[in-house]
Amino acid sequence: MMSAEGKLGLATPLLCLHLGDGCGHTVLTAQSGTLSSRNYPGTYPNHTVCHWQLRAPPGTSLIVAFGDVDLESSEHCTHSSLLPIPPSGPYCRNAVPTAPLLVTNSSAITILFNSTSHRSGRGLLLSYASSQHPDLITCLVRGTHFSQEHVSVYCPAGCKDIEGDIWGNAKDGYRDTSVLCKAAVHAGVVADEVGGQVTLSRQKGITLYESAFANGLHSKRGSLSEKRLLFHKACGDALEVAAFNASSWWQEVDTMGQERSWAAERAALGTPSPSWAAEPSTDTAWLELDLGTRRNVTGIITKGSAEIYDFYVTSYRVSSSRDGKNWRPYRGSSGREDKVGTGAAGWEQLSACSSAAIPALPSRSLKETWTASGRSPMPSSPPSQLATCASHPELASTCCLEGGSAGLPDGTSPCSTALW
Repeated sequence: MMSAEGKLGLATPLLCLHLGDGCGHTVLTAQSGTLSSRNYPGTYPNHTVCHWQLRAPPGTSLIVAFGDVDLESSEHCTHSSLLPIPPSGPYCRNAVPTAPLLVTNSSAITILFNSTSHRSGRGLLLSYASSQHPDLITCLVRGTHFSQEHVSVYCPAGCKDIEGDIWGNAKDGYRDTSVLCKAAVHAGVVADEVGGQVTLSRQKGITLYESAFANGLHSKRGSLSEKRLLFHKACGDALEVAAFNASSWWQEVDTMGQERSWAAERAALGTPSPSWAAEPSTDTAWLELDLGTRRNVTGIITKGSAEIYDFYVTSYRVSSSRDGKNWRPYRGSSGREDKVGTGAAGWEQLSACSSAAIPALPSRSLKETWTASGRSPMPSSPPSQLATCASHPELASTCCLEGGSAGLPDGTSPCSTALW
């Protein structure tokens, strides 16, 4: 008689999907993905089941990487509602995978998870990729797992929301104890929704790793480590903006009756205050950046105002144009929905916030739409539709484009921008 069990088996699926009440974090794409049991890394629930059906692109097979399999022990990993299915498994705490990678000969498999009554166990965390990516790793792999100076691995889709810490930033590098694939998303070298190949070098550590907010992730401030991780990224130089245009700008009159003009040309990142701010009464502010020639924009940096108004951008959308007249929204790697860039929030408004553009956005002109937040004596209402780059009069922020990319501000009050 068994007290508690959890088990995992593999079979051939009909569709690419996941079913059941035992499914946790799940990101499934044609090239790669990540999946976990419910509550992972907490104890998985009693009496649950999940079926994940995976399919590789035509002409390829599937590779499964075992990040963590911690299911309560039982004889033969027997389940009350599921039998082991070939060609692999079942797995549980006393019958773990013998190798970190399972290389299959099939282009379609089903991962089956089931549990009865039990007391402990984190459950499971797995990643998969097609056979085109034999250097697949899981979301739990840290920089300390490698000893060589130069590293090239394939990060699966879906690592962003898996528990694991990162210390540092893309410019100075990351502490080598950071989980590698989440750090790669933070650095903007891969998009979490699709994953991708990552190359990096392990170099001498530094005394202090500064925190940063980038691509929807917070990194931590960290102390000295033996090694640091520096990701290699093509096209990372800052882009210069030939001209700025805006829907309006704020002509401030302070308490002493002095006027200050928050004109569009002051939107460049690093411009001394005042920067750019839209006229406070406007509902649909926008900021347009002319790069002078066609460029590949690979990222956007925003920053909150250093002014007393405490203005900053919370999120924004970007559109591109070849002629400055016809605009197309940027949809990122998914290609289905407009990509929403993440700006500052709370104490972060004074820090630079990066959003990568993957794939790169080829464009001469950019426009930005956003939702702005801030505290100010002036009334605030976010813009509804914006082209290239926009800002709202109650918020302040800065933007930067680098390495063949462009950056835009998203705020109502003082705002500056840069591209890479």
